[in-house]
Amino acid sequence: MATPSEKLAESLEVLHKLQENGAVAIRSRDLSRTHRERLVKSGFLQDVFKGWYIPCRPDDSAGESTAWYTSFWAFCAAYLTERFQTSWCLSPEQSLLLHVGNRSVPPQLLVRAIKGRNNVTNLPYDTSLLDVKAALPEKGDIVELDGLRAFSLPAGLVAAGPSFFDHYATDAQAALSMLRDASGVLEKLLEGGHTVVAGRLAGGLRNIGRDKIADDIVKTMSAAGYKTREVNPFNAAPRVMLSAREQSPHVNRTQLKWQQMGNAVIEIFPEAPGLPRGKKTFLKHVDEAYTADAYHSLSIEGYRVNLALIERVRSGNWNPDAIEADRNHRDALAARGYWQAFQAVKRSVERVLNRENAGAVAEDDHSDWYREMFGPSVTAGILRPGDLAGYRNAPVYIRRSKHVPPSLEAVRDLMPAFFTLLQEEKHPAVRVVLGHFVFVYIHPYMDGNGRIGRFLMNVMLAAGGYPWTVIPLERRNEYMSTLEAASVKQDIRPFAAFLGELVSDSLAGKAIPTVPDS
Repeated sequence: MATPSEKLAESLEVLHKLQENGAVAIRSRDLSRTHRERLVKSGFLQDVFKGWYIPCRPDDSAGESTAWYTSFWAFCAAYLTERFQTSWCLSPEQSLLLHVGNRSVPPQLLVRAIKGRNNVTNLPYDTSLLDVKAALPEKGDIVELDGLRAFSLPAGLVAAGPSFFDHYATDAQAALSMLRDASGVLEKLLEGGHTVVAGRLAGGLRNIGRDKIADDIVKTMSAAGYKTREVNPFNAAPRVMLSAREQSPHVNRTQLKWQQMGNAVIEIFPEAPGLPRGKKTFLKHVDEAYTADAYHSLSIEGYRVNLALIERVRSGNWNPDAIEADRNHRDALAARGYWQAFQAVKRSVERVLNRENAGAVAEDDHSDWYREMFGPSVTAGILRPGDLAGYRNAPVYIRRSKHVPPSLEAVRDLMPAFFTLLQEEKHPAVRVVLGHFVFVYIHPYMDGNGRIGRFLMNVMLAAGGYPWTVIPLERRNEYMSTLEAASVKQDIRPFAAFLGELVSDSLAGKAIPTVPDS
């Protein structure tokens, strides 16, 4: 007779086969009642609503939203296809968000369907799906994005309402930047006689420096007998410039965010003191901050470290070949990696104190920080040597966050553009706040992004003459919520104010956060 663990293993094997076939939305009929109930009871399946489930981890705490946010888009694609076959499509506004790489989980996903019932389907964690009975775009104007049926870019721009350009200005500008010429939108504008929409698109294109395409729209509409009044749809936003050669919407969107968020940061963040004259004194203060920095930064990521472990690592009393307990000890390996990375970061700080460009230093050195951070885990055999190769080669998700980091293909475009922005940025405060935020927004590594983001922040702080600043574990929730507001709501002000307060305390000489003895 099979033991309970053998029965669970049998059920997990069935679930594994479903996942191997790409299933994220698990229907009741996909599993026998016995397997389904066993997996739910053991915490490997999470109920979405009657008859539908998603895989999850049994060690997730109660109320843990990560499994749902990770599964959201794939679940909705499978559920909508099951319900409406091919007779559905995302709203034009949501379609445009996906085109530019914004995959943040929306509070409510709006869907058009021929057999829609104007019905709200409640989903976990205050999300929902609204299916509206409405006509779909022409067959040629529907594209599939990772299983999600969406308006094509030209069709979405023509169909999107004016509020989209106001509420999602950065995304709308990035979408307009994807147009290579006017032909795609002009065909639809002319067929429908959409003079107001033509004026809105022309004004939006001119706002981002696409004057040629804007002129083509206005002139062609005029030639067809339509009088078009050009209007800037971005709430009278100042003109921004995007390179016509840049093909990646991810890069354009990041450049736009940088331009638009930078002014808010400057208003909020304390003024930079300027590079210090006493370089040795500054570096001495960096050394003095190490213990608190290691404790709080590692603790924010969930590692359990204390003063004794940190001091043991710093003193060199750590040898994975001699201390068997450390070989398989996740916390000790993380502490050793942090010590090694901190030394590399300190060398980067010294470079910026010598007036090297802070963005160029970060581009040169950040891979060294990463290798030092995870080198001990490779030495101990927990990670493969190949894990030190560089940027991630798979999707990654952030626990409890509605923000979905860019695809691995997008990361390859984004990281060089990010460092160019850092190198060209003149204002120290913008480098500090947006340097940290954009790095963790991209999430280029499979692990360690938060720690490296905080190292990057402190290198940028040093370049402005600000002291090394520790983000306290006690304020972790505030830290994460302000990053979430910047990532999902495009509101950088809470994060800038949060960091600004901590830096102001450091400037005032307030005590470094404490570290428990045990």
